[in-house]
Amino acid sequence: MMLLPRVPPLYPARPEEILRPARRWFIVLTLALALFGNLLPLTGLALALRPDFLALVLLYWCIKEPRYVGVGVAWFFGLLMDVGDATLFGQHALAYAVLAYAAEYFRRRVLRFPLWQQAAQVALLLALCAALVLLVRVVGGAPPPRWTYAVPPLVGALLWPVVSVVLQWPQRPARSTSEL
Repeated sequence: MMLLPRVPPLYPARPEEILRPARRWFIVLTLALALFGNLLPLTGLALALRPDFLALVLLYWCIKEPRYVGVGVAWFFGLLMDVGDATLFGQHALAYAVLAYAAEYFRRRVLRFPLWQQAAQVALLLALCAALVLLVRVVGGAPPPRWTYAVPPLVGALLWPVVSVVLQWPQRPARSTSEL
């Protein structure tokens, strides 16, 4: 007797596998969790290594579901990030909007590659986002940061395969026992 439904395994979807469309509530939930992940009060090494979770999840949804998540959603969550982080109003909004535009522009190119090659392109997009935030901060009069400012985009790129597999997991169709 089986009490739990058959859940699909956690591995990347094969190219021939057709995924179900993402539910809007799931997209909003993941974006809210990523926002809370960015706002967690951390110190020391954990703070230096923490990637921009919101940028990473926005990038994923802009690439995978561009009809639901685009520049406007990125701008809105960027404003929420600015309010939550108590930084210059609009700096994250600008960076996330440019990130969403770049994600939509490079969408087809990124999707052609396997996850580990996508991570290299994601690193460049996350570095662009971090550079825009840094530019606005420096123009606003903040002192330049230490070299560790370049680490979070790299950590985010390393997390890209994990984030991709976890976020596409609910979209996978249930498999029959004959396929397993």
